[in-house]
Amino acid sequence: MNVANVTKGEQTRALTVSTLSFTVCFAVWTIFSIIGMKIKAELGLSDTQFGILVATPILTGSLSRLFLGIWTDQYGGRIVYTVQMLLTAVAAYLLTMVNTYEMFLVAALGVGLAGGSFAVGVAYVSRWFPKERQGTALGIFGMGNVGAAITNFGAPFLLIAMGGAWQGVAQVYAIILAVTGVLYYIFAKDDPALKERKASGAEHASFAEQMEPLRNIQVWRFSLYYFFVFGAYVALALWLPRYYVGAYGLELTTAGVLAAMYALPGSIFRALGGYLSDVFGARRVMYWTFIACVICTFIMSYPSTQYTVAGIDGPVEFNITIPLEMFVFLTIILGFFMSLGKAAVYKHIPVYYPDHVGSVGGIVGLIGGLGGFVLPITFGIMNDMIGVWTSCFMLLTVIIGIALAWMHFSILRLDKQNNPELSGPRDLPELEALAK
Repeated sequence: MNVANVTKGEQTRALTVSTLSFTVCFAVWTIFSIIGMKIKAELGLSDTQFGILVATPILTGSLSRLFLGIWTDQYGGRIVYTVQMLLTAVAAYLLTMVNTYEMFLVAALGVGLAGGSFAVGVAYVSRWFPKERQGTALGIFGMGNVGAAITNFGAPFLLIAMGGAWQGVAQVYAIILAVTGVLYYIFAKDDPALKERKASGAEHASFAEQMEPLRNIQVWRFSLYYFFVFGAYVALALWLPRYYVGAYGLELTTAGVLAAMYALPGSIFRALGGYLSDVFGARRVMYWTFIACVICTFIMSYPSTQYTVAGIDGPVEFNITIPLEMFVFLTIILGFFMSLGKAAVYKHIPVYYPDHVGSVGGIVGLIGGLGGFVLPITFGIMNDMIGVWTSCFMLLTVIIGIALAWMHFSILRLDKQNNPELSGPRDLPELEALAK
């Protein structure tokens, strides 16, 4: 693919329309984090049922990323992105017409198509930029994750403006998404790779050919990284409003604002993560991410503990837990490093698999998205079973630890393969010279 003839104006246009569309899609994708609280109250759902409800759109969004990414490689992002947004808008509007838990789950599957937009955008945007700038470009595109913050912050106030009717919120979201889909089709252009293929008359790669790189274990290692940096990010964006209400007794509007303080840095610094990956290397950024995140989640895992001590007038109970201010600060740090990590993971893909960005990006996004599906359900089950709110952070600490260990030992193994002399005894001539 030749991008030498692509102008800066064309690159900016493609990146801008894709990022804005992804922002709207992501806001719709996480809508249940807010309206789900109203539905939970209306239907009397348990935490487990609530976890399944908010996670169901994440399932569709995750599974759809693989074939949407492949279709983007085959037919171009302009048409695939447009159709995906229009179908999701219809599903979001139909959501307001159901009234049973089972039908809410069915409708949520349709809303989940919004999450598939990421695979489309990654494949489309990467086609417009040379390798040395793809990390920054994809980082800027990934800032569309800020849609989760927009929903957590804005949807509670929109809910109030609608008189507490969550149906009104869903209808507004559906209309905005439909308009975005139409505008995207008008302003977006076919990417250079698609134009080149059309001009030459070459056929697109078959589905089987696009799936070939998925036999590489490296792809699945990247997927585990994304399971945490993206999947856990989405899971916490969905779960934190409920966490703040249940663990700290806050009002929904306050809980939404505090959850947005986590989601915002988890989105806006993705461009910085792409830039740092271009400058310092994606591997180094991943080390920074995992080490910082394991420290944060370990501290946040400390459970609330009650102590009873003897007092002058009888026993006195103390409830020892993480202060709200400290907890919010840790979520901000966590979101910031997750943002860097998301960009770093996707910096790898166009470099290692330039002709299969759609399929490889799709499977990595799929596994990452499944984290956003599985984890909220797991959080709800753990909360119902053991009643420890911080158990969700205990689980995340384990996941990060596994990802960090796998990455580190894989890097050591690759270094030994590329530099066999490192696998044996090492001479340190500079130290011997100093000893003399």
